[in-house]
Amino acid sequence: MKSTYTNSRKTLCALAVSAAIFGPVTASAQEEQEALDSAGLERIEVTARKTVENLQEVPVAVTSIGSEELATNGIEVLTEVQQFSPNTTLQRSRGTNSTITAFIRGVGQQDPLWGYEPGVGIYVDDVYIARPQGAVLDLLDVERIEVLRGPQGTLYGKNTIGGAIKYVTKEMSGDAELNIQGTIGSYSQADIKATGQLPVIDDMLYLGFGIASLQRDGFGEYLQVDPQLGDQDKENYNKDVVAGRLTLEFRPSDDLFFRLNYDKTEDESNSKGGYRLLPSILTDAPVPDSVYDSYTSLPTWNKVELEGYSLTANWDISATSSLKYTFADRESYSPTNIDFDNTPLRIFDVPAIYDDEQTTHELQFNNIGDNHKFVAGLYYYDAESCGQFEAILEVLGNALGAPGLTREVSGCSNGTSKAAYAQLTYDLTEQFSVTAGGRYTKDEKDAIVNNGLVFATVYPESGWIDGYVRPEGDLVPTVLDDSDDWSKFTPRLGVEYQATDDMMFFASFAQGFKSGTFNPRAQTAEPAADPENVDSYEVGMKAEWLNNALRTNVTLFSLDHKDRQYISVLPGADSTQLNQRLGNIGSSEAEGVEAEISWQATQDLRFDLALGYIDSDFSEVIDTDLEGNTFDKSDRFTISNTPEYTFNFAANYTLVTGLGDFVFNGNYYYRDDYVLFEEDSLLTQDGYGIVNLSVNWFSNEGSWYAGLHVKNLTDEEYLIGGYQFVTPDPSDPGNTDLYTPGLGGDNTLIGYYGDPQTISLTVGYNF
Repeated sequence: MKSTYTNSRKTLCALAVSAAIFGPVTASAQEEQEALDSAGLERIEVTARKTVENLQEVPVAVTSIGSEELATNGIEVLTEVQQFSPNTTLQRSRGTNSTITAFIRGVGQQDPLWGYEPGVGIYVDDVYIARPQGAVLDLLDVERIEVLRGPQGTLYGKNTIGGAIKYVTKEMSGDAELNIQGTIGSYSQADIKATGQLPVIDDMLYLGFGIASLQRDGFGEYLQVDPQLGDQDKENYNKDVVAGRLTLEFRPSDDLFFRLNYDKTEDESNSKGGYRLLPSILTDAPVPDSVYDSYTSLPTWNKVELEGYSLTANWDISATSSLKYTFADRESYSPTNIDFDNTPLRIFDVPAIYDDEQTTHELQFNNIGDNHKFVAGLYYYDAESCGQFEAILEVLGNALGAPGLTREVSGCSNGTSKAAYAQLTYDLTEQFSVTAGGRYTKDEKDAIVNNGLVFATVYPESGWIDGYVRPEGDLVPTVLDDSDDWSKFTPRLGVEYQATDDMMFFASFAQGFKSGTFNPRAQTAEPAADPENVDSYEVGMKAEWLNNALRTNVTLFSLDHKDRQYISVLPGADSTQLNQRLGNIGSSEAEGVEAEISWQATQDLRFDLALGYIDSDFSEVIDTDLEGNTFDKSDRFTISNTPEYTFNFAANYTLVTGLGDFVFNGNYYYRDDYVLFEEDSLLTQDGYGIVNLSVNWFSNEGSWYAGLHVKNLTDEEYLIGGYQFVTPDPSDPGNTDLYTPGLGGDNTLIGYYGDPQTISLTVGYNF
C-alpha cells in the first residue's frame, strides 16, 4: 500500500545532499536538466461546479487543500483550514468546542441558536450540514477540503451567500488496506485513528471504515465551581471525542456506482468557560491569570451527538452523460452549559438543549460535450430544528425578593425547501465561453416560540444537576405560532476567455440568498424576517507560468449584501426584561482582492502565498425605537469576524535520503484586527500572526510515516468569540475602564481564545 505522501520527482540538489550524507550518487548533466525541466505544480481537481474539473479551468474563486497537504501540515480540524483561504474565517464558537463560526468575505452567521440560518454552507460529500453545532469536523479519511468563496446560490442553493465549505472523503481503491495512526502531544494529547477497506467481492463490493479517539487535557481549568454542584471535572478547553464512519461501495458494472455511508460522533468535551475581561462586581473572583481559566456555577459537562447516513447512486448513461442521486438523513443532539458571567454565582447562566434532524434528496444530471458543460438538478430539504434555553438570573431575582429568576425560551423552527437548478457553459469559440445558470427555490417554514419569566431557578430537564427535579407543566406561554413561505430565483452569468493554454480570464455575476426566518427569542407574535440577498461581481485570472512551475490565481470582487437580518436589543421597563426583535434592518457593501500564488522553485522546494484584502462596511442600518420612530444607526455597526487583511506564506521542502523522504514545511499566518460583534462591539482582536512548523518522514517502502508539528510557535493569544453584556459608562463614554453593568447586574465582558502553542508527534503505519 502506498504511503500518505508520494514524491516521484527527485532533483539533483536533493540527490547531492543525499550523496554527501549517505553515500555516492551519480547523475549526468542531462539527468539534471530533465529533473529541472520536469519541475511543475500538480494538477488540482475540484468539484466546485458539481463535476470534476481542473482547478485552473473553473471560473470560481476556490481553494483546494488535498489530503497530503493537510497531513504534512498537521491539520486536524476543519477550522484550521481558514489560514489557507483568503478572506475566510472558520472558528470554534463561544462556549463550545464543536460549534462553528463561519464567515467568507464578511458574510456569515454569528448566533448559533436554532432557527437562524447560516451564511456559509458546509457540505460533507455533497450533503448539506444545516446546523453549526458539531460542524467543527475532525479530519478523518479526507481526500480534500474545498473553500468556495462568494455566493453559490445557483448550484448549492440557499444559505451559501458567503460561500461554501466542501469536505470530500476518499473513494476506495478496491484493495485491502489498513492504516493505523497515533498522536501524542501537549496537554496530554493522545489520539488514535484507524482507517481501512476490505474487498468483499473483488472489483465489485468494498467495505470501508474509520474510527478515531481524540483526547486532550484542557488548556486551562475552572478555578472555582459552585460548591452546590459537588465534584466536577475542572478541565477547560479539553477534548474528548470519539468518531466513526462505515462505508459500503458497490460497483455492479462499469456504469453503475453506489455508496452507502454511516457516521457517528460523540463529543463529551467539557463546556468551554470564558475569560472574564473585567472583574466581577458581585463576587470576589478576580480576573484569572490565564485566558484559558474560568469560573462557573453550572455543571462543566457538555455533549454533542451527531449521527447520519447517506446513499449516493451514480449512473454513467453514456461517455458524456451521468445521473446522480444523493439521499441523506442526519440528527444532532446537544445539551450544553454556557455560563455567560463566568463566576461561581448564578448571575447569568444559560443551560440549553439543541435538537435537530434533517433529510435531503438531490437528483443531478451532468453532460459534457465537445463544446459545452451542463449540469441540472432537483433538490429537496426537510428539517426540524428545536431547542430550549434557560437564562438563569438568580442573583437578580434574589435582589427583587424572589427565590430566583429564569427566562425560559423554547420552540422549534421547522421547514422544507424545494429547488430546481441548471447551469450551462458553452464554448462560443476555442477561446471564448459563456456560463449561464439559475436556481428556483421555494421555502416553507413554521415556528413556535415559548417565552416567559419564571421566578425560580429552572433547568431544562430533571437531573440537570444532582437532585434537581423540573417543575411539571408548561412554565411559560406560547408567544408565537406562525408559518411563512418565500421563493427566490438566483441567477449566475459569466464569461471566460482562455487567452492561452495556461491563462484564463473570467468575469461573473452571482446572486444568493439566506432563507427567511422567525425570531427564536420572540416575546410577541412578531412576523418573520424576509430572506437576505447578496449580489456579487467577480473578475479574475487563473494562470500558470514557467512551464507550470508558477501558478497565480487572482480574483477581484464586489458584493452588495441587502436585507440583512439582525436582532435589535431594545430597552425594557426594568432590568428583568430583554426585548429582542428580529428584522431586515441592514445593508452592507464590500470589495476586495484575493490572490493565491504557488511557485515550485525546484523539484523539492515550493512556496505558497495566500493574500486577502476586503473593504467592507454597513451602508445602512434602519431601526425603530420604542415610540415607533425610525433612525439610521449604521455608524455604530462594523462587519464582524472579518479582518481587512489575511495573509499566509508557506514553504515546503523535500529531502530525499537513504532513510526515506523528509518533508519540512512551515507557514506564517496573519490576521488583521477584527471585531466580534456587529453593533457597538467592545471586543476587538488586534492583528496577530501565527507561526507553524512541521517535519514529516516517509519510509522508502511506503509503510511507515511520522510527523512532528509545532503550532502557534510564539504562543499568541487571540480572541475567537465572546459575550458583552455591559455598556460604556454614559458619564464618561471615552473611558474604556468604566462600564455600566448589563443583564444580571454584573460586568459581563467575556472572551474565548484560540489554541495556545502545541507540539505533537504522529506516527502511522500502512498495512
